[in-house]
Amino acid sequence: MGVYGLTITDMYALIGLPLLIFFARVCDVSLGTIRIIFISKGIKYLAPLVGFFEILIWLLAISQIMQNLSNPLYYLFYAGGFATGNFVGIVIDEKLSIGTVGVRIITRQDAKDLVIALKKTNFGITVVDAEGSKGPVKIIFTVVKRQDMSEIINLVKKYNSKAFYSIEDIRYVSEVLPSYIKPWYRRNHFKLMNGWRKGK
Repeated sequence: MGVYGLTITDMYALIGLPLLIFFARVCDVSLGTIRIIFISKGIKYLAPLVGFFEILIWLLAISQIMQNLSNPLYYLFYAGGFATGNFVGIVIDEKLSIGTVGVRIITRQDAKDLVIALKKTNFGITVVDAEGSKGPVKIIFTVVKRQDMSEIINLVKKYNSKAFYSIEDIRYVSEVLPSYIKPWYRRNHFKLMNGWRKGK
């Protein structure tokens, strides 16, 4: 006999199974979000692996739903897990900071201090003189890893708080760019190892 006259089977059906469905759905939707991010970033080797576990967990959750179609509680936990999984996936994406972004900064003020500050941080930049709707402007281009994006934004706010800037995701980076800009999954590690061996 279980709690309040409920058997272990009843407690599992009322509490355990709905929670299992909820967390399984959170996991598979989170993995689905990460898989889509990997695909958009061109990470073709990890995306299928994540997809394998995503569908495996989804089958676990949907199989339990199909066996208990008469219980509306399971539908609520299934939908709740889907909604929560989307949120968790976005949070994980923000924490991973995978990929490369292009930053475009447009300023009407003297951008000298900002340019110097960017150069001191070893970010490669390109500065172009242009004409805006209200007079001459400077456009600063740079390509950085996504995890370094906040550092760029902080420099812009510090040295030119009124500057306009836009950030765009970049799927592929040219091989001629420095290795510190390239994502870790696109660097030629074997080439680096050969270089170390030659130096011996």
